[in-house]
Amino acid sequence: MKPSEMREKTVDELRDTEHDLRKELFNLRFQGATGEIQNPKRMTHVKREIARVLTIVGEKTRQEAAKEDGN
Repeated sequence: MKPSEMREKTVDELRDTEHDLRKELFNLRFQGATGEIQNPKRMTHVKREIARVLTIVGEKTRQEAAKEDGN
């Protein structure tokens, strides 16, 4: 998912996305430990997606805090 698509989502939707990605990462780690992983590069991709989600959640949180301080 592109960052521009992520920015259109609400914070709650992003947290749900993060939760799903963390589950996927857990499963990938488990597959890696048992030697069943099909695509090891997918772990790196999922980690980066989690980082993107967390970055955008932080941006949105700071924006909301700035709006509250301005009022």
